[in-house]
Amino acid sequence: MTTDVLVIGAGFAGLTASRELSNKGYTVQIIEARDRIAGRTWLDAKLGRNLELGGTWVHWAQPHVWAELTRYAIGVVPPADYEKAYWHADGQSFQGSPDELMALLDGPNRELLAPSRALIPLPYEPLSNPAVKAADQQTISERINALNLDPMSEELMRSFWALNFNGRLDDAAFTQALRWCSAACHDWLLMFEVCSAYKIQGGTAALAEAIAADSNAELVLNAPVAEVRQTDSGVVALDRAGNEYRAKKLLVTLPLGALESVRFYPELSSGKRAAARLGQIGMGAKLWIKVKGRHERFVAMGPADWPLNFVQAEYLDVDTTTLVAFGPDGSAVDPEDATAAQELLRRWIPDIEVLEVAGHSWVDDEFAQQTWAMHRTGFLSESLTELQRPEGDIYLAGSDYASGWGGFIDGAIESGLQASMKISNALKIES
Repeated sequence: MTTDVLVIGAGFAGLTASRELSNKGYTVQIIEARDRIAGRTWLDAKLGRNLELGGTWVHWAQPHVWAELTRYAIGVVPPADYEKAYWHADGQSFQGSPDELMALLDGPNRELLAPSRALIPLPYEPLSNPAVKAADQQTISERINALNLDPMSEELMRSFWALNFNGRLDDAAFTQALRWCSAACHDWLLMFEVCSAYKIQGGTAALAEAIAADSNAELVLNAPVAEVRQTDSGVVALDRAGNEYRAKKLLVTLPLGALESVRFYPELSSGKRAAARLGQIGMGAKLWIKVKGRHERFVAMGPADWPLNFVQAEYLDVDTTTLVAFGPDGSAVDPEDATAAQELLRRWIPDIEVLEVAGHSWVDDEFAQQTWAMHRTGFLSESLTELQRPEGDIYLAGSDYASGWGGFIDGAIESGLQASMKISNALKIES
């Protein structure tokens, strides 16, 4: 059987595109490598509660995901008020209020991101000002250096951006930071709120399941694709078990890091292959940690090269506290090693006692090979347009290829909507 559209991947991009196309009357089949939907978001039962192992946060400043939440009458969980902050900078440990920590970051971030309005005035047209191409060759590390900050401010800024990139900053594109700020109305404080404040009621699974239920697409799980061939009559995909899937059009929603895990005949363009080989910066870790005792609701920052450079208290129970932590190098954090997590946390709180840890190594996940999409220098000006360009009957979509909120659920939905429109228009022309 030949369907109108075959979709590789049931993350938010694939689910959104499939819903749009199937509800227009096209036959759509989704083949998903995992035994579940939702891609790099994953709500799972860990440490005695449902925890988000991957992507989490949403905001009304993200128009695509907010429209979906409105469509399905799904609310958000507001953030808690934090009471205490720990930070480590310039070789010293500090304690204070969260407002004091944010004040240390405020001036430097305003200065760093001041060019966002001039260079990226339209967040969903990030190349509209040709001058952005020169800025795209600069790293965020170079731009922080140029601020000539005092040692404490510089170290905190590097940690803050290592948190945002979930990776090391040596090749991290300055334009990636500008794109986020532009999408947040050129306001870094709003940008930070978007990144870290509001969660979906019922978790990311609630939204993914609502989109899937609103679709007429056929879903096939546990079917990792090995090979794709373009023919004169459309596209043929083979999964690892040898099953064959035929369609007029193919939408590939693999992350950039996993794009080369599928063999394409003929090969994708040299530009797409070069971008996939380079990959992106988000190669870090997210770890959930349950500790003994009911702690104050705190946030903690450490140097950018610590295995865990950011921690915050998410859930306070009667005699335990559950923390979420991030680090820039996924290979430096073992999501099953409670002893190592305790050693890291004691850099801030010397007597803290870790009971359990949980997490998922997205970098080691063969279907992801990265965390959220944070791009290298040159990606915006040299790769994004090419990755968004269809090749024959093959289209790409996903958070990695979004114009706006790349790295977020919103970007995945945006990209899925754009791809579905391109595919629909192509099918109309051919019918």
